[in-house]
Amino acid sequence: MIDDDEAVAAEAQSSGKAAAAAPPPWRVLIVDDDVDVHVVTKFSLSNVCFRGRRLSFLHAYSGEEALTTLRNTPDIALVLLDVIMETSDAGLNVARQIRDNLHNSLVRIVLRTGQPGQALEHSIILDYDINDFWCKTDLTTRKLFTTVISSLRAYAGLQEAQEHAAVLQTQLDHARRLLDAVDQHAVIATFDTRGRIASVNDKFCAKFQFSRQELVGADLRLLHTPPYPPDQLADALSALGAGETWTDVVTGWRRDGQELRLRVTASVVDDPVAPYVVVGSVMQPLKKPL
Repeated sequence: MIDDDEAVAAEAQSSGKAAAAAPPPWRVLIVDDDVDVHVVTKFSLSNVCFRGRRLSFLHAYSGEEALTTLRNTPDIALVLLDVIMETSDAGLNVARQIRDNLHNSLVRIVLRTGQPGQALEHSIILDYDINDFWCKTDLTTRKLFTTVISSLRAYAGLQEAQEHAAVLQTQLDHARRLLDAVDQHAVIATFDTRGRIASVNDKFCAKFQFSRQELVGADLRLLHTPPYPPDQLADALSALGAGETWTDVVTGWRRDGQELRLRVTASVVDDPVAPYVVVGSVMQPLKKPL
């Protein structure tokens, strides 16, 4: 039989596990100098759940306090922002600083005002980077719910896009570092559809002892006098024509007449000007041709 202390301990442990497994809430900042607005808003949204996550409310009673909260809490999803507080445009100033000074483009901003006016609303929507504008008397519980869910959905979409962009940037940075490493140790050239050299890296110039200006626009006869090995040429054209990569050992000649043997890989890229990329490495020491 389990005694009361053991039962309490088991219940506490179970509650702790459940809390740890629960997803984090959506943070909603209510900014208004009227305490009753805070109370009513929180009560109206107390049972809201979106994508399995409940709402967590933060409170600010002035523009300055709102900006401090936003600086200290970067994961706020939605700001319900009163226009008129310590000054007649305190809320507008907060909205502008969120975008311009805090550089927070993710948080959704819904302005609320007790002084309706179509001209005022049009001006604010045009001049400020906000996401919705409501007169408090028109914002019923149902409309508030709809506004909050729409804002959270937009925030979630932007957040996912930002995270995806960060992953892509990381992959791009890795690819650039890899390309830099390859560029330092391999000869790289691109060719146009006529087989003329479109670009070369510094390593290519150094190995063949030609300047970039001499190489770009030249054809392969500058580096290899025909005839080319017929089977090798046919294999290369067949593979590249099918959009496949081609790898083999090729021979070229430096400016001073010395032979270069390279293992190269040629591939097709999505570039209408220079669709062929060749990457190679020198296989053996240079030697004089017979």
